[in-house]
Amino acid sequence: MGLLLMGIIMLASWLVGWQLKNKFEKYSKVHLRNGMSGAEIATKMLHDHGIYDVKVISTPGRLTDHYNPADKTVNLSEAVYNQRNAAAAAVAAHEVGHAVQHATAYSWLTMRSKLVPVVNIASRFISITLIGGILLLNTFPQLLLIGIVLFALTTVFSIVTLPVEYDASNRALKWLETKNMVTREEYAGASDSLKWAARTYVVAALSSIGTLLYYLMIYMGRRE
Repeated sequence: MGLLLMGIIMLASWLVGWQLKNKFEKYSKVHLRNGMSGAEIATKMLHDHGIYDVKVISTPGRLTDHYNPADKTVNLSEAVYNQRNAAAAAVAAHEVGHAVQHATAYSWLTMRSKLVPVVNIASRFISITLIGGILLLNTFPQLLLIGIVLFALTTVFSIVTLPVEYDASNRALKWLETKNMVTREEYAGASDSLKWAARTYVVAALSSIGTLLYYLMIYMGRRE
């Protein structure tokens, strides 16, 4: 039962990732009428929210876009930073959405930030405790339980991430629409792109929950 659940989640993850890639390729061909690049979109959104202490920089790679609250930088992948299309506008505005969350002390982002150091520590010991716990299940089951607790912390983090990501997308789309930054067609593309991007976090959370249940089943069934 546990393996079947993991297989379903892995398939769902692959399908969502494949669809996300196709969506971004599709909307990368929808060029913005205003001619603005992702970097320009991000900068304008920051300034429209009264944020002037956050830098917009280019970062190597593909789908490496992120907001770093530590040094207050919106990091856009090279394609997003330079491109002038609906997909780039969506990603740039989404990452600025995180900067706006940071500036306004959005509660879910604050909670996630507090979990980061805990999750980083837990992640170092998860593999060894889970593997060791399964190998020593009949003699030292407490080790597996420790691994489960550590993994549960990462699961909580993945769940807390969901409202953070959805809120950032909502902020991005609202700004793109109210400031007339995009046409209807461009807005539809940006919205669809962000929907599929958000679904990757949903699948990640479900995968984490499913994996946690799998290890719990192993632990609970050790005496059967």
